[in-house]
Amino acid sequence: MSRTDVEAVEETNTAFYEAMERGDFDTLSALWLDDEISCVHPGWPVLSGRGEVLRSYALIMSHTDYIQFFLTDTKVAVIGDTALVTCTENILSGGPAEDGGELGPLVGQLVVATNVFRRTSEGWRLWSHHGSPVLTESEEDEEEGSA
Repeated sequence: MSRTDVEAVEETNTAFYEAMERGDFDTLSALWLDDEISCVHPGWPVLSGRGEVLRSYALIMSHTDYIQFFLTDTKVAVIGDTALVTCTENILSGGPAEDGGELGPLVGQLVVATNVFRRTSEGWRLWSHHGSPVLTESEEDEEEGSA
C-alpha cells in the first residue's frame, strides 16, 4: 500500500461530501460504482443498486437547502483494490425556507460513517456508504428520564 493510494481515497471521500454540500448530483453520481452498490442513511433501511441509492441522494438534496459536513476521526485503510474509510460526520443542515423566505432552522447531527471504495480504471469509486447516528448525552439523558 503506497501513501498515494491513501491520499487518492481521501480525495475521493472528500469529493463525495463536497458534492453533497453543493447539491451537485452529477458529481455525486459519478463517484459511485456502476455495478451493485449499497447505502444506509441514518434511520433508513438498506438501499441496494444504483437506481435506489442515487434516488435517495436526489431526494435528500431536494429537501435540504443547506448542509455542511465537518469530518473528524477519519481513518483510511487500503488493501489491494479495496479501501475502507471510517469517519465522524459532524453535520450542520437547514431545512426548507420559512414563510419569510429565509433558511429554516439549522440542525446539528452527529453520524459515524463507513465508506467502502473500489479501485477502478477511473480512480476510486464508492461501493458502499453506511451512516449511523450517534446519541448525544442530552438524548441519552432524555431517554433515561422518560423510562
